[in-house]
Amino acid sequence: MVNQRRTVAIFNKEIRHILRDPFTLIFSLVMPVVMVLLFGTAIEFNVREVPTVYVDQDHSQTSRTFLNTLGSSQYFKITPVASAHEGIRWIERERARAMIIIPPQFEHFLLGAQEGKLQVLVDGTDNSSGNALVGYLGAIQAKTLQNLSKSDHPASEGALKTRFLYNPELSSRWFTVPALTAVVMAILSILLTALTISREWENGSMELLLSTPVRPMEVVLGKMLPYALLGLISVFVVYIIARTLYGIPFIGQLWIFWVATLMFLLTYLGQGLLISTLIRNQQAAIQFALMIGMMPSMLFSGFIFPIEHMPTFFQGITACFPARWYVTIVRDQFLKGSSALELFLPLFMLFVFTCMAIRLCTKTFKGNLES
Repeated sequence: MVNQRRTVAIFNKEIRHILRDPFTLIFSLVMPVVMVLLFGTAIEFNVREVPTVYVDQDHSQTSRTFLNTLGSSQYFKITPVASAHEGIRWIERERARAMIIIPPQFEHFLLGAQEGKLQVLVDGTDNSSGNALVGYLGAIQAKTLQNLSKSDHPASEGALKTRFLYNPELSSRWFTVPALTAVVMAILSILLTALTISREWENGSMELLLSTPVRPMEVVLGKMLPYALLGLISVFVVYIIARTLYGIPFIGQLWIFWVATLMFLLTYLGQGLLISTLIRNQQAAIQFALMIGMMPSMLFSGFIFPIEHMPTFFQGITACFPARWYVTIVRDQFLKGSSALELFLPLFMLFVFTCMAIRLCTKTFKGNLES
């Protein structure tokens, strides 16, 4: 049975400690802003303005139309070179990422219903950029053919039109910034609470706590709730930045977002308290907290690497980390807006992780009290 008075007393003690510690306030309120601005601006999965050289050996209207379409796109920054050998030297010196060679009679073959072949040489040292460039070139070539057909005869009625749902412009920020909430909160919450009890062991104040009639659950709740409140404020700041600065829509239900956020925070706060209970040295607790909080939330949450593209074994491993389920909920609520019933599995998994974290933390702290 939890005594409300004792729990509130520990809660008030932690609140006063937070207010007296400028590092805690700055770390919890400034770090999320810095990380969101840094990651939201720096991470860009769309390849843009790639330096590209070209050799036009056809000098026809069709080749000029293709090059104009290429240059007017936001993906390529084209520069003419005299020969293919000069273009290779540009790539070797990393002044260009790709070279396009338009052969003689390109227009003749293309308008004669034959294959108008282009030669494309791509710097393969960066395979992600290389694959994107090839895909962009295919789309631009198709657009060139469409422009030519419009100028000479009516466009085909069966033209293929593509529409991207939920993220019409395929903006990387719409994909990364909502998921960044999981990374920021995981690092923030687990670090803050990992220092709580380990600091008290080092300062000797834990002995005073052990001499009181306080119960393990009361200590756990009293220490977790202030940092949960601080974490919710940080999430609110990230939410405001995402909505105003980056213009990311939110079409879901706010109560689902905040319930999932609270469960996620309590899970990682519990992990931080568990670390600080087992490891009584602050430096060791910080190192262990960073390893537990940062690596899973970055690598196994789907924040950067899509889970469905991972090997089957690692897809199963991701299910063991709360960040994976929280990222699913956050991205869905920002961009898609599914109902609670449709998100039952990730919500249920977060609830299970929250109960497990609090239970393990309470049991471990009880063992310390009894020992």
